[in-house]
Amino acid sequence: MELEKVEQITPLVKRITAGNSSVFTGPGTNTYVVGNGQDLTVIDPGPALIEHIDVIFNSSSHLRRILVTHTHSDHSPGVSLLQDKVNLPAFGLITEGTKDQDISFKPEKMLSHGEVIEAEDHTLEVIHTPGHASNHLCYLLREEKLVFTGDHIMNGSTVVIAPPDGNMKDYLDSLKKLKEYDLENIAPGHGELLSNPHSVAEWIIEHRLEREEKIIVAMKKAFKGNPDSLVQEVYEDVDSALFPIAKWSLEAHLIKLLQEKKVSKEGNQFVWKDTNST
Repeated sequence: MELEKVEQITPLVKRITAGNSSVFTGPGTNTYVVGNGQDLTVIDPGPALIEHIDVIFNSSSHLRRILVTHTHSDHSPGVSLLQDKVNLPAFGLITEGTKDQDISFKPEKMLSHGEVIEAEDHTLEVIHTPGHASNHLCYLLREEKLVFTGDHIMNGSTVVIAPPDGNMKDYLDSLKKLKEYDLENIAPGHGELLSNPHSVAEWIIEHRLEREEKIIVAMKKAFKGNPDSLVQEVYEDVDSALFPIAKWSLEAHLIKLLQEKKVSKEGNQFVWKDTNST
């Protein structure tokens, strides 16, 4: 079992990294404890690891609420384990596409975009950022202009967009949405703090659109295709061991092109609509 890592990363924020490192989670899932007084907020208690929950519980006797970015298995299952130790209300969002992801997560209240959570020494604004998951929320710590991004933005790896709940158009739109806020740093669900949030969001958008352009080139050449037939050409710069993961995001791009009426679909094949384009 990996050791839990606890760090004070800003005056108001402590980060506790779970010992669940993997190809999906990088160095592990970050749990954040926000505040210094007697009214603390826990963001993403993480996976169902007793050792991790023990560290969160022992970090302070003043935990007052839990916020969840989304209900994937490395972010929200720790909620119920933490609630077994201390009576805390949990808040987040469940959508039609996510209702079966973590059935143990039972929020006291569903959060909505623009809602504000006020604590003794900190204020958190809810930002709905669908894309990686339809119920994904980011939280802006106004006092430090720090945004907790869960899996919307990660440090060290590209976010997987896995249909049907993952949606590439929503993801790009949500990245643009973050650029509307006054931000100084990103506290991701995985990895270290990121500075220059607007530049980070813009780089991700450009990277995704560059990948999409490779899909378009491949589709024009082959006329039709699907994630299985296109992955090697579109992701030629990626280790082939990662192709099974890459195919999820490739499919999300193809669905986006379908929504934009640039391709049609016949069975399991996506078909380029304008074969005369160059």
